[in-house]
Amino acid sequence: MSADMAGNGGKFTVVVADGISESGLKPLLDDKRFMVVVVNDKAALDAALPSADALIVRSATKVTRELLAKANKIQVIGRAGVGVDNIDQEAATEKGAAVLNAPAGNTVSAAELTMALILATVRKVAAADRSVRAGEWKRNNFGGVELRGRTLGLVGAGRIGGEVAKRCKAFGMNVVASDPYLTEEKAKDLGVERVELAELKKRADVISLHVPLTDQTKNMFGEAQLRELKKGAFLVNVARGGVVDEAALVRVLNDGHLAGAALDVFDDEPLQKDSPLREAKNLVLTPHLGASTTEAQELVAEEIAEAVRAALAEGDYSRALNAPAIGGETFRKLRPMLALGQRLGRLAAALAEGGIKGIEVRYAGETAEAPRLLTSYVLMGLLGSIVGKDQVNFVNAPFLAEQRGIGVSSHKMPRRPDYTEFAEVKIFGEKGTTRVAGVVLGEKYPRVVRIGDYHVDVVPQGSLLILKNCDVPGVIGKVGTLLGSLGLNIAEYHQARLAVGGDALAAVAIDGEVDAEALKKLVALPEIIDARVVQLD
Repeated sequence: MSADMAGNGGKFTVVVADGISESGLKPLLDDKRFMVVVVNDKAALDAALPSADALIVRSATKVTRELLAKANKIQVIGRAGVGVDNIDQEAATEKGAAVLNAPAGNTVSAAELTMALILATVRKVAAADRSVRAGEWKRNNFGGVELRGRTLGLVGAGRIGGEVAKRCKAFGMNVVASDPYLTEEKAKDLGVERVELAELKKRADVISLHVPLTDQTKNMFGEAQLRELKKGAFLVNVARGGVVDEAALVRVLNDGHLAGAALDVFDDEPLQKDSPLREAKNLVLTPHLGASTTEAQELVAEEIAEAVRAALAEGDYSRALNAPAIGGETFRKLRPMLALGQRLGRLAAALAEGGIKGIEVRYAGETAEAPRLLTSYVLMGLLGSIVGKDQVNFVNAPFLAEQRGIGVSSHKMPRRPDYTEFAEVKIFGEKGTTRVAGVVLGEKYPRVVRIGDYHVDVVPQGSLLILKNCDVPGVIGKVGTLLGSLGLNIAEYHQARLAVGGDALAAVAIDGEVDAEALKKLVALPEIIDARVVQLD
């Protein structure tokens, strides 16, 4: 939409709630194409919504379906911060409004809070403060440790994790990082050592979490994982509530396995008054302060103002978190192929080895516009496991890939005689190339037809188990028996091989979820070389 199409004398109206920094709104205030309306209460918000082209909020305003019903003109919703839990993205998408956020503005503030919590935890600052205020002087109760010479374990090495690494190195710490999407080149730039998560747990004296909350990271530090950490280690989480099992953390703190921990984020916020966390030993708690600095608030305000300005005035939706409706007969026709592309991206990501350097998407079919859109949907599937599914869509997926140094290419191939609609995805990783392909049959029936060098034929839905096994008699029966003993029903089982007696690959569609324990038992079978699972829905 261009400025001459806006209302209010050719100006876009941007409604701003929640006390957002006025100085950070300068990109809008200084642009004559915009009129900024600041509201301070619900009545004023309700009155301003009918004329709003955009709405900018922090976390206080809940952008619900009911609220959006009052905003008939709205095209953009901006969140001055990272999380968008207070915005009904489904309702916004139905309304045709793009949801934007400001992920970079709080990077330094979150990293500095991480450092504050690390120091407060290892030196028992909060407990010592309470003791002195209570009239005590018990110095012997608050002996701490130095950071110098100790090892920091970063779980996730994105923007904030990278900033934490720099600061901890300045304290004389060694830094190891576990991040499946961290390349060796990027690790060298940060001055960190790439390790697997299992090794990080053994080596790290301080563990700092910097991962999104996804199906894969939910409770990734349960009781078993917490007890795999070094006895006497410290844990800090400023990432997302839900990554750490809070009840398990209380237990490992109270029995002394961990020397201390600090949390800035929680499963439920505000933290419930009767939460066991409040009584746990050697635990520092802060009320989600990652972005609570003057600088961060100004930066996120400026970042979201720039994003809203670019979206409305220039049509730049590269920071959108949802998928604005594009409509049209072409999109309707492509929808099954686009859905298949997203699943192929997820599948390829689950099979890729090492840091991802590039991706190539090839399409064979009759739609000339398909490769560009298909590539974005493949990237949605690929990046969803890296940044969180709610943070990526077909609009911003290429932008996020570029930010992570992932080269992207797409090609249209001649029509194939065997399939009307065909898509192939190649991921170029540090340890080799991963290749998957799929087709759409009869305009709406998707199938995965290739994994690596193996031809398969399986519906891409639910849990897909990928097994590499020896081509010997009885392996299918053993796998089926084991899965049955675990209460997992097989929907489809496709076995493929390149030569008799060599390695084979099985694509097994499962009803229900295959957990880490099930994978461990599968790999324990002597005939199984490797087992992976990907949730395709």
